[in-house]
Amino acid sequence: MTDILIVEDDPELGGLVRDFLRKEGFSVRLCAAAETALELLTGEQFGLVLLDVMLPGMNGFETCAVIREKRHIPILMMSALTDEESKLTGYENGADDYIDKPFSIKVLTAKIRALMRRREEPQVSDVLESHGIVLDTASRRITKDGRELSLNAKEFELLRCMMQHEGEAMTKEALFNEVWGVDCFTEPSTVSVHIRWLREKLEDDPNSPKLIQTVWKRGYRFGDVK
Repeated sequence: MTDILIVEDDPELGGLVRDFLRKEGFSVRLCAAAETALELLTGEQFGLVLLDVMLPGMNGFETCAVIREKRHIPILMMSALTDEESKLTGYENGADDYIDKPFSIKVLTAKIRALMRRREEPQVSDVLESHGIVLDTASRRITKDGRELSLNAKEFELLRCMMQHEGEAMTKEALFNEVWGVDCFTEPSTVSVHIRWLREKLEDDPNSPKLIQTVWKRGYRFGDVK
């Protein structure tokens, strides 16, 4: 297995990042187009995808969504699009993290190590059931009242965490540390955004949530108080 697949159409930047990561001990493949990356992912195993947003042909957001439909693999997006909406689009399409260009190569490496370390942590195979929701951690499938739902990677992990702590009020910081990791460089405010997305997919009325409730001055709670 190759550690990292870099998808970057700027040959100078791509080569620089590839060479540095190799010096850090990673095995790396570099390609310049989304179509090439998807072909490589079909035939080879990679530990992480470092994906540029502004690509010729299929852009990074579209590519991320395609990868996420087929593979559970860490995806770190990089882009000069630093506005909040672009970052949220990346997360909504299944990205695990996002780094702004220009970036510090040391920060990039730290993000990569954090994502790969979390991927290597042993996962307990379990099925969680509550309020008509069935979440299978092994197959990463989730259904509500028998209907399969499509969640991005962080939505799935966030819901899994809250269902494991059903009835408990959890702070945004606790949820962020559990799902994104204490060594992640993403802003903790992303928790609120992902909660909103979950409500849109899970609640009968997202504006009056019954499953994921806001606990004033505390955070969020899934289900009923125990």
